[in-house]
Amino acid sequence: MGELLNGLKRTCYCTDVNEEMIGKKVTLMGWVSRKRIFSHFDFILLRDRTGVIQVVVDESVNTPEVLAKDKELKSEYVIAVIGTVRARTPENINPKMKTGTVEVAVEELKILSESELPPFQVDEKVDVSTEFRLKYRYLDLRRPNVLKNILLRHKIAMVARNFLSDNGFIEIETPMLTKSTPEGARDYLVPSRVHPGNFYALPQSPQLFKQLLMVSGFDKYFQIARCFRDEDLRADRQPEFTQIDMELSFVEEDDVMSVNERFMQKIFKEVKGIDIELPFRRIPWQEAMDRFGSDKPDTRFGVELQDISELDAIKNTDFVVFKGALEAGGSVRAIVAPGLANMPRKQIDQLVELAKTYGAKGLAYIQLKEEGLKSTISKFFDEAALNSVVDAVKAKQGDLVLICADKNKVVWDALGALRLDIAKRLDLIKKDTYDLLWVTQFPLFEYSEEEGRYVAMHHPFTSPMDEDLDAYMAGDVSKVRAKAYDMVLNGCEVGGGSIRIHRTDIQEQMFKLLNFEKEDAQERFGFLLDAFKFGAPPHGGLAFGLDRLVMLLCGAESIRDVIAFPKVKDASCLLTEAPNVVEEKQLKELGIEISPEVAEKNEEG
Repeated sequence: MGELLNGLKRTCYCTDVNEEMIGKKVTLMGWVSRKRIFSHFDFILLRDRTGVIQVVVDESVNTPEVLAKDKELKSEYVIAVIGTVRARTPENINPKMKTGTVEVAVEELKILSESELPPFQVDEKVDVSTEFRLKYRYLDLRRPNVLKNILLRHKIAMVARNFLSDNGFIEIETPMLTKSTPEGARDYLVPSRVHPGNFYALPQSPQLFKQLLMVSGFDKYFQIARCFRDEDLRADRQPEFTQIDMELSFVEEDDVMSVNERFMQKIFKEVKGIDIELPFRRIPWQEAMDRFGSDKPDTRFGVELQDISELDAIKNTDFVVFKGALEAGGSVRAIVAPGLANMPRKQIDQLVELAKTYGAKGLAYIQLKEEGLKSTISKFFDEAALNSVVDAVKAKQGDLVLICADKNKVVWDALGALRLDIAKRLDLIKKDTYDLLWVTQFPLFEYSEEEGRYVAMHHPFTSPMDEDLDAYMAGDVSKVRAKAYDMVLNGCEVGGGSIRIHRTDIQEQMFKLLNFEKEDAQERFGFLLDAFKFGAPPHGGLAFGLDRLVMLLCGAESIRDVIAFPKVKDASCLLTEAPNVVEEKQLKELGIEISPEVAEKNEEG
């Protein structure tokens, strides 16, 4: 059984012990990370959240009571030690440990808690499956690499709070139980016991409430906000996630972007010790798509997209794939994979299959081999035509030219993914570099094939650019750009926002263009629209994805690695086994009945 502390106090953390403390007595507490037994000495690696230190039990010095407790110790036992700090002998110095020049000679030892044999070794060097790690997440969190991520997350959150507070922002919490306003991903719904048959929704973001705060006169708001979306998961997506959310009044795009550049500069300086130059580059959305095939471009390497639609050899061809794409309003574009002319056919086929996952029907390619050109479209184009393509894209001997023809979105998506794949194959991405930029001037609307109409690319409160206001009011949605901006770090969107609509006539036109009836708009967003009748200031904001930002700054592969208790791909928690069935009594109180099919499935599960 474990002992009680009985007033014993820890004097410092393990890695606080240093050479300046030699000769001083300390009290340390933590977990037994490892134990090495020698003839007259036992060396114990004691671990807490800061790291490890070596403590020494000496058979010739320690009392029988200490020696007896020492013999009991096993991995992950929780102990307290009182001892004197001393220098390690020169041959025992460990330069890989922060405390590698000192150790603690144990004088008293308490076993505070025993431990069963852990299901896996609490060591970052031990490979453990994701499912196993998350089932025993409390053990996984003891591993130095995971613990380090959580500590970094805390530091970033504190820098955010301090910076925003110092710049006049006020932290205000917004409701977690609110009204469902379907506008993108599915809402998580919460049934009401007091109002049977009615539901709250968990917020997808604090968007509407932060705009209400601007109407209320809180001209600079921020919140580290929990958000919820019921959508399919992937490596950088969770059903619940965290935003560093902010909104400002009486501002334009430059104002919001400027304060957030300084915020990011502060984060990098405080967390990474890196000086970030301001201002960030700005790339209009159209340019980003045309050059990189992505609205979150990674510009740490080249391999840019090149539009060859206007080449005589392309626009005058009878090749049905290219001709059909151009006649349908699409394009023919290419990228050059440097030095890959002799890529094996099997690997080229992998590139073709990758393009197909983004909707492309296939890829044409030209190999600039030493013995001459080789191409999949050589029977449709003579050598002069192929050479005109090669010259246009500035390819050279040894290169591989990949060509895609389709709707612009398909071409952008496919070639954008291929350039990233090629960069990884060729190791073109500069490591330990941070590429920060803005993507601006997004389209206000995008066409939804699923719904057969234009929808808001961001949300229905995003303001059109002043230069496009006439086209907007005339209903020419395809040409209207938004006062929207995304911050991109190393090819990942880390934050995004916009200037909002605050004029009633512009907002009414937005709802009209989105095919919202007046009654429908009032039903969904009435409380915000009513508030706007009482004096809404010009306002705009931005939200950072805290999980993704931490993931990028600590070099993790997934946001699961920077969330204390994450969920897996089916949105379940392996640790708590949530979601789960509840008692019939609870369902009756809520007026909910489970269908027989679902009940049978739950029983089988």
